[in-house]
Amino acid sequence: MTSGARAVRFLLTGGQRHDVTQAAALIAGLKPGYVIADRAYDSAEFRKQLRRQKAKAAIPSPKNRKIKRRPNKARYARRNVVERFFGRIKHFRRVATRYDKKDVNYLGFVLLASVIVTPLPVVHTT
Repeated sequence: MTSGARAVRFLLTGGQRHDVTQAAALIAGLKPGYVIADRAYDSAEFRKQLRRQKAKAAIPSPKNRKIKRRPNKARYARRNVVERFFGRIKHFRRVATRYDKKDVNYLGFVLLASVIVTPLPVVHTT
């Protein structure tokens, strides 16, 4: 992850649920300047919430959308930071395979893995 990039919130969903169902809860109470997400998060309701929160969306439209929206390329390019983060925590077997039967146990290990793979902030002393 780049310096200063941190996971802010985690929400677990069932494997059969669509991720966008939790998108509003993930950004509730935050004041993001912009939100970077993949095509799965392009919904009219989520975009309305982003406008209410005065945030800009860096979310490409799905291929089947009639009116295409193109995200800011420079902003959308930063989505790789999030993808690399998920790639790193999936190196932990318990995260990748989800052997834990209880959600609280799994979420606890996801949080622990995220702390381990997230670099510490750089502190400059003089």
